[in-house]
Amino acid sequence: MTRKAMRNICCVAPAPTINPPPLTLTPRQSLESAAIYGVIESAADIIERWNTETSMFARVTSMFYENKSEAMLFIERVKDLQNTMDLLVSDDPNSERLMRAHKLMQIAMKRLQKEFYQILSMNRAYLDPESVSTRSSLTSARSSYSDFPDDDDSNNGGDCIVEVEEVSTNVMTDLKSIAESMIACGYSKECLSLYKSIRKSIIDEGVYRLEVEKTSTAKVKKMSWEVMELKIRNWHKAVNVSMETLFKGEKILCDHVFESSNTIRESCFSEISRDGALLLFGFPEIIATKTSKKNSPPEKIFRLLDMYSAIAGNWQAIESIFSFDSSSVVRSQALKSLISLGEAIRSLLGDFESRIQKDSSKVVVPVGGVHPLTISAMSHLTLLADYSNVLVDILAGSPPPDRSLIPESYFNVSESDDSPSSELTIRFAWIILVLLCKIDHKSQHYKDCSVQYLFLTNNLQHVVSRARSSNLKQLLGDDWVTRHLAKIKQFADSYKRIAWGPVIMSLTENRTVEMTVEEVKERFEKFSDGFENAYDKQSVCVVTDPHLRDEIKVSIARKLVPIYREFYNTRSAVILAGAGGGDGAINLRSVVRFTPEDIENYLSDLFLVKGISGNLSVSSPSPCRPRQSTS
Repeated sequence: MTRKAMRNICCVAPAPTINPPPLTLTPRQSLESAAIYGVIESAADIIERWNTETSMFARVTSMFYENKSEAMLFIERVKDLQNTMDLLVSDDPNSERLMRAHKLMQIAMKRLQKEFYQILSMNRAYLDPESVSTRSSLTSARSSYSDFPDDDDSNNGGDCIVEVEEVSTNVMTDLKSIAESMIACGYSKECLSLYKSIRKSIIDEGVYRLEVEKTSTAKVKKMSWEVMELKIRNWHKAVNVSMETLFKGEKILCDHVFESSNTIRESCFSEISRDGALLLFGFPEIIATKTSKKNSPPEKIFRLLDMYSAIAGNWQAIESIFSFDSSSVVRSQALKSLISLGEAIRSLLGDFESRIQKDSSKVVVPVGGVHPLTISAMSHLTLLADYSNVLVDILAGSPPPDRSLIPESYFNVSESDDSPSSELTIRFAWIILVLLCKIDHKSQHYKDCSVQYLFLTNNLQHVVSRARSSNLKQLLGDDWVTRHLAKIKQFADSYKRIAWGPVIMSLTENRTVEMTVEEVKERFEKFSDGFENAYDKQSVCVVTDPHLRDEIKVSIARKLVPIYREFYNTRSAVILAGAGGGDGAINLRSVVRFTPEDIENYLSDLFLVKGISGNLSVSSPSPCRPRQSTS
């Protein structure tokens, strides 16, 4: 009751004492009646002023925009009016005052509904989910700008941030005031219908702008991989934006506007967000259930892993934003997509292992070089290792490889260690073992045993090199790397022994034993034939890793060149002495086809390769021909 009304009631003159009229109301009832009248008329004053049916100004003007203080007074008078109506209903439901109050309430609600619509539609920029979700960030940014008082640009930026934040806060406060008033007056249906209609269109438009479209399994089956991959990439961006801004911001706004009722804000947000969220989280399930596995490109698994990582990484936000029981369908859909993606990823991993085992490609490989299967398989595995954090979850509970099939010395994992990380280590180690066994089988295609060992050396070197330079090293461990480096050396030593051992052995001799001219000639002839034969075979071979190539060549040269140089220096004199006269030099050139320098030059030309891995071309080897000795 206003002070003016109270003052009028208190100053009423007393009735005459002679022949008083019969009293129909007690003093208390008279006071209450006057107070009710005052409340209704006070409310009528401001409500009629903003009646859209009787005032052109009220029809074209926003009360909250034009006169904020009067808008808040309007809300207060509506509240008083509602309290008065509650009192009248209990005392006299058919009173004229109640009818008048009811008509005023209808006018007031129509006004507030108009204001609610105007605020929602005219302030979309300030009620944008991104703006709402980052209000706390704006506050932090404003604080940071205050640290630079002398910077004009910083001040301008800070002023802009403050303005945006203030407008957004004021708009949300106005919406909350109107919503609480309408709900308290029994007009929640009208308020919610308007709010849901406008805000749902914003969410649906936001999802559409993020290029998430409704699709079906039938459509996905007909898609080319290029189109599907583009849609997956768009979805991946969309899910992060949706969880960080779109749905998060909408829930913050909804929670603020309908703070007075948990039931209303729950149902409101659920209805607004359900369709967009189901469309967003239903897409991965459709992609995961696409059949045509045989035609699926190898990189498909990485797109599925990206999708799995996106959902798993946002799972806490999903549970927080869609925490209501009415939003459980969204959580269920996200979980179904996770499960479907996990099943598809496990299936593709099995297909990957199977493709290695069944590989029967007959591609042309540079002699002894790295096989394309090794290159593609290790590229695949190193990328998979980047997803080890989610693969641990995906593979948890799935049957691991039989440890009894893996040599104990293959890698250092305790038999009792059954943690998820160790299971993942075993799986990666197993796939690499399958690859190495396949490479061992492919080495049999070379008839020359030395080339077989060089082929094994090159391929294992590639495997270890890729493992050491990727996350595979963390999975497999240093012990695995050390063991396989030793295996590379073992293969390389076997190659050198088989390919160049006979050449070196042809020079082995007892230096104290005297040799005839014929014996020296025979020994030079045997060495030259052996070296030519070995060089002709090995000159077409390649070693793709520069460090390994130099290491093998240097090792061969260190064993062969010094022995040959010593033999050349000590035994060539026998030929010269046996020839006599001036024909010694000519006779030496006819017997000794290679000088020590020739041997060094030929060895330096070994294993040269042009091009890049996967498309290697062997440089044309120069024929092993005797060079003229200058003696």
